[in-house]
Amino acid sequence: MLHGWQILGFRLKSRAGEIDILARRGTILAVVEVKRRATIEAAMGAIGAEQHARLLAAGRAVLRGRPSLAGHQLRIDMVALAPKRFPRHLSAISPPGDGFP
Repeated sequence: MLHGWQILGFRLKSRAGEIDILARRGTILAVVEVKRRATIEAAMGAIGAEQHARLLAAGRAVLRGRPSLAGHQLRIDMVALAPKRFPRHLSAISPPGDGFP
């Protein structure tokens, strides 16, 4: 929120899957997946191609179900968490094999 994001919901469930955080800034709608692992690196690599596709489908379902969000650009973000480390926000992640860390 300190970076201008409006949080639209937490732990939103749909047939396509669960969205940990749904946030909006301008015309960008971010589906944010939160992963906590033993290391930041492990957390950053915790989203596979299948989960990325489910997150994208869940985001598209939200866009269809909320006419007020028409025209927003959908993207998948993640927040990586690890003990004794600052959270790391990764914007516009791609599925594995497309340059994803």
